[in-house]
Amino acid sequence: MLDNLPRGTICIEEMEIGMSRYVLKTITDLDIELFAQVSTDRNPVHLDDDYAQDTIFAGRIAHGMLTASLISAVIGEQLPGHGTVYMGQSLKFLAPVRPGDTVEARVTVADIIHAKRRVALDCECRVGDKVVLKGEALVLAPSNKFD
Repeated sequence: MLDNLPRGTICIEEMEIGMSRYVLKTITDLDIELFAQVSTDRNPVHLDDDYAQDTIFAGRIAHGMLTASLISAVIGEQLPGHGTVYMGQSLKFLAPVRPGDTVEARVTVADIIHAKRRVALDCECRVGDKVVLKGEALVLAPSNKFD
């Protein structure tokens, strides 16, 4: 995966509204197969070319949650990073991701509630200029005072 900053932790005291981090990942057939194995979601729209040709997608697509997992990667590795605890996530799937697509998963700080160590994050995944997933996350952020 490619990203804009090294892995680690940004503590809540160092965060600012508008701060953003991302990863880029090209989704491969192996990624889809491994996700199907781990999740036990073996829907043929993800795994069977012939079946998927006859769907509204006219071809195989990646699991939506595989795409969403890239948001988790940004949150858990970069912003806020190590020590972050997920509290909630909303997702809207807007377009399919296909094998071979390069997804940019971006997380942006929308609100900071210092007293409760909560950070609200806007989340978005794109393939090129097309938004394929949007959502919001609420996390408990690491703090220099407690961690």
